[in-house]
Amino acid sequence: MALEQAVAAPFCSRRLAEGGADVIKVERPEGDFARYYDTAVGGQSAYFVWLNYGKRSIALDLRDSSQVQTLQALIVSADVFVQNLKPGALAKLGVDLPAARNANPKLITCSVAGYSSAGPSGARKAYDLLIQAETGLASITGSPHEPGRVGVSVCDIACGMFAYDALLLALIERGATGRGKHLEVTLFDSLAQWMAVPYLLERYGGSAPERVGIAHPGIAPYGVFVTKDGRPFVLSVQNEREWQTLCTALLEKPEWVRDPRTNSNEARVANRTLVDSAVAQSALKLDFAALSELLLAADIAHAAVNEVSGLRKHGDFRTRGVRFGETTVEVPVTPGQEAGEMRAIPSVGEHTEEVLAELKQLQ
Repeated sequence: MALEQAVAAPFCSRRLAEGGADVIKVERPEGDFARYYDTAVGGQSAYFVWLNYGKRSIALDLRDSSQVQTLQALIVSADVFVQNLKPGALAKLGVDLPAARNANPKLITCSVAGYSSAGPSGARKAYDLLIQAETGLASITGSPHEPGRVGVSVCDIACGMFAYDALLLALIERGATGRGKHLEVTLFDSLAQWMAVPYLLERYGGSAPERVGIAHPGIAPYGVFVTKDGRPFVLSVQNEREWQTLCTALLEKPEWVRDPRTNSNEARVANRTLVDSAVAQSALKLDFAALSELLLAADIAHAAVNEVSGLRKHGDFRTRGVRFGETTVEVPVTPGQEAGEMRAIPSVGEHTEEVLAELKQLQ
């Protein structure tokens, strides 16, 4: 079961639901506040639709001590309990997770938070953009002129992924030992893990990557260029075989294979202006269709720079149907999952009576 709101914990529990778990989502009577971020999807929030299909919803008013007792009983009866209330909120309610694990030794509990409870920031609230800034992600994202925000909630998504991963490992461990455990997964630790390469470059290499817009700071040529018909595209050369092919097939500069300014990736990065200028000039001679055909024949990776509408129209984009009332909504297929229909998106407290009846039978 999940006492959750917003993005990180709901992402984790949705993955459990996709794996076949019966996920009971505990909401306040007015519902998870993510229900009201927008009304874009048939009157529902895009965030809520994406994160909460496949769950059952129970509404509890945790200002009522009897309903807090119900919550405690639900936790004890669960296999897994996930929560992401603000730090200290569970204890303030009187919910005791160690006591729940004593009552049910197989119980796995997972607290999703902004920062580790053992660190100096343990009591702080945290949100996605704050963590993008604090971990240094914003400092390496954006144009050379100013830092930028990654356009989706990468901290929340990363944290949800790591929480799901940690729960799967805990379930495997429980299968061997018969005992559950407590997990703590944080936004800060999650994005710090994603920042491993910039951290290592700064600590041991002397400098962090620079902001280079839609380009790669450590590989060249790897960035955005424009074709004769005005289509922006990304070209990526990852190894010397590809560079040799590009020199002949597109740049018409076979001598650059041996030129000390361009005969290794490090040399090309140091002479990025020279290299990118040659690629840009060559790209402007061809329409995108012709250029793409040439690069495909040469086995050189490239991609159009699409708007979001381009994702929807992309030949490789797959969706699955999820229901909300009488409406079916198409959401992206989760990697590794089949494209079949999932259980519906629940309305607030839709399954309260059903779940409480099940709890009564267990007691």
